[in-house]
Amino acid sequence: MAETLLAILLVTSSAKGPNVVYRWPPSVENSNPRLSRPRPPVDGLELDNPWRASHYSDNTNDLAETHMEVAVDDIDDYAWRRPTESRDRSMSFSRSAIPPSGRDSPCNEERREIDPVANEYQCLFDYTAQFLAGMLCPQRHLCHQKFELVIDNLVFAGHPVCAEPDGMWRFKPERYKPGSRGRGSRHRESNLPDKESPEVSLVGDVHCAAMPKSSWLHMFHLVFVFDLPDPSSSASGNVARYFDTIYEQIAFTVTAVLFQEQVLSNFVELECDAIGLLETEYMVKGERFSDFASHAQRVSSIATAMKNLYDAIKSSNMAHITLNDLPLELQLPPYLDHLLHSEEEFELEFVGRLENHTDSQLWGRELSFGWRLPALVPWKSLLLLDTDQELDPYVNLRGSHVHAEERCLAEGLIKFLETASVTLSLADMASLLDWDLHSQVYPTVRWLVHHRRAKIVDTVHNGLKTIFSIAPKFDKPLATLTAEFKRDFPQPSILPLPTIMATISNSNSKQADNHFFATVVQSKDLISLYHEVVLWMLKRDLLITLHLHVRVVTTAELKFHVRQAHERKMERRASHHLRERRRSSRRGDHGVGDTHEHPRVTMPWLSLSPKAARRYPRRSMDSGQSKPSDISGSVLLEDAEDVFDEISEEDSGEENVGWGSSEDTLEPSMISDPGTASPLERKWLAAMSEGKDEYIARRFALINQYFDGKRTDDEILYTAEISRKQLREVLHHYEEYLQTFLHPA
Repeated sequence: MAETLLAILLVTSSAKGPNVVYRWPPSVENSNPRLSRPRPPVDGLELDNPWRASHYSDNTNDLAETHMEVAVDDIDDYAWRRPTESRDRSMSFSRSAIPPSGRDSPCNEERREIDPVANEYQCLFDYTAQFLAGMLCPQRHLCHQKFELVIDNLVFAGHPVCAEPDGMWRFKPERYKPGSRGRGSRHRESNLPDKESPEVSLVGDVHCAAMPKSSWLHMFHLVFVFDLPDPSSSASGNVARYFDTIYEQIAFTVTAVLFQEQVLSNFVELECDAIGLLETEYMVKGERFSDFASHAQRVSSIATAMKNLYDAIKSSNMAHITLNDLPLELQLPPYLDHLLHSEEEFELEFVGRLENHTDSQLWGRELSFGWRLPALVPWKSLLLLDTDQELDPYVNLRGSHVHAEERCLAEGLIKFLETASVTLSLADMASLLDWDLHSQVYPTVRWLVHHRRAKIVDTVHNGLKTIFSIAPKFDKPLATLTAEFKRDFPQPSILPLPTIMATISNSNSKQADNHFFATVVQSKDLISLYHEVVLWMLKRDLLITLHLHVRVVTTAELKFHVRQAHERKMERRASHHLRERRRSSRRGDHGVGDTHEHPRVTMPWLSLSPKAARRYPRRSMDSGQSKPSDISGSVLLEDAEDVFDEISEEDSGEENVGWGSSEDTLEPSMISDPGTASPLERKWLAAMSEGKDEYIARRFALINQYFDGKRTDDEILYTAEISRKQLREVLHHYEEYLQTFLHPA
């Protein structure tokens, strides 16, 4: 985590000038160099060369001798250098005007070159500490905002804060925006306090008389120093987003607490005095800076907090620090460093968690970036993680410090923690607790996940009939995990961890009885014991839950059957129209002789098509005294050609089905999204239910919209509100038209 972090500095400014009060780690020059290309293997095996690896046993001695001859001890040829890095860092700025060190720097530059101990105190990143402190203490109008300075390959980021011009430390009043609009904006403007009024603050009513005046501290700046990442190693904009995240979640938060405590109790100045006196004592004795840095943690909570914060960031853990008896929990997103690398270097695509807009909204702003969390959905479950006894939430929630008005919330949270189980979905927990899913359950889950008290996992079957797969990589070596597993599960009935993993891997190739109970447990008496084994493996990300996905396949036989049914329907309708025309023509012949009495009954108007109806009066006028039989016969011959046109006009919906289109083939195909199926695909879906029981066909019509290969079985059960038995029943009856496969969610 934060692989580019080099050091954390506490810089102050006073009437005597700027000064670096404390830094951690003591030695900041021993950073591993970044390589532009891989170094040769040190063992001489050259396993990346297939030919040498396959013939290694034939010429072991020759390879060893060759490797000794070309051994590379110097990494200058392999170290990555920025194109602009063509001069020594000491030449970046002129140091001729640098004054001698201040009150904590009794030695000058000539002595630093001779005295290595004094050089440890006064030299930092190839600069004098006094010079760096001057650059990191900006002018007053640049304080109380984000600070970022890039020098060569170093990035200095922080949030400097300063006292008021009169030397008082007070909270900054809220700034009024003159462009604000809305109801009552004119009245609010008259009630705005004066900008210099100390009564208005961001944290409450703190009066000027209660604020101690600083004796010497004018400004302090908690600075985070980074190695500037290679901009070509990541996508555009990721480097800036990387530093913004560290600033927002770490630098700004810690500075805000330090500023608050300085305003309320002059805390930062007192801590700096204690550190400064200790540093002077160690420098006079000529002791090393590392000894001073270790001793400072026993006299200053700021020094201890800086060390703990640095170690937690580098190890990707939660930082539990205390500033003036005020506990803080700080952390960075676990996958923040992946911004600086290509995605394929870390995660396989099917294992990585995709972050979409909907998931970001559900998780909130803090958890939507760099966390790679699974979707927060009702059918997921919650796994509580192991916590330190000192940070046990049950102890904190049941403590006497909990206020009476907050006790009800604390009791509700305790009940939630006691109810949480991987065998219960979030929707089930909401139902058991009688909580609202979105307004109560989701916020609690977000808080627990953000503080690394829990993680979102897939729901596990009560009887462990869940199908698992082994994760592609582990955070620890298998030997270490095996030793920990043996320590936690010494029971002889529990298989060794490698055996369990091998059994799970082999079960993925089976078509049936491939779940955890059938392959590993195999006894109902061991379910409770192996339930703890599953929890142990899930907490260490050793298991991946496989879900059932379903897709709809239209076979060639089904398509042929649907096309034949359509052709038979067209034939029946055509024959029906022809019969109607013959009957109409016979009725017309019967009534021609009485044309003078019944001139409009000679032709069956209702049975004719619109085309024939328009043609008939023209023929009557043109033919004059033609024979009625000739008139009737000609009409029937011409109308017979229009029978299929009439069928299409009367059934325009059949034209839009897609008969004869590229989709209408007799080759097997897959319906990609049954929820938005085309008319022809809907006919195929309807034909699948022919001969099925009515309730089965009705259920298939209800849930086939989820058979797109993307929805998991858990999502289908929750969304369609059916049981797993009902889903299995549908899958059984429509087995020939469904393709099922296992895949992670």
